[in-house]
Amino acid sequence: MIKSHYNAILPYITRDGSQIRELMHPQVHGNRQQSLAEATVPVGGRTYLHRHPLSEELYHVIAGHGMMQLGDTPIAIAPGDTICIPPGTPHALHNNGEDPLRVLCCCSPPYSHDDTELLECD
Repeated sequence: MIKSHYNAILPYITRDGSQIRELMHPQVHGNRQQSLAEATVPVGGRTYLHRHPLSEELYHVIAGHGMMQLGDTPIAIAPGDTICIPPGTPHALHNNGEDPLRVLCCCSPPYSHDDTELLECD
């Protein structure tokens, strides 16, 4: 399948606590080298600090405002911002805005629960 549609994709909660819609993933769509998902963090919500030993990620903010922890560096994020997360780099999102924080997440190699190492949890 070379096309997916947002409304046909059911969201799920990943190991880091974010709500994800896998817009394109090899296990479902047949692409090979990367995955694309939309993460949604509710107002006042956050993801757990985590890292991916293998995957490089690109985050592109499409709605909302928040903070991203990237290694030891806090970064304010807003619509239009794109962040590169090198493999093995601890990261987390916090929505400190007034609307849901929505981020497109591209992973190469594709996202895998097995490649997600939690560095904190409740």
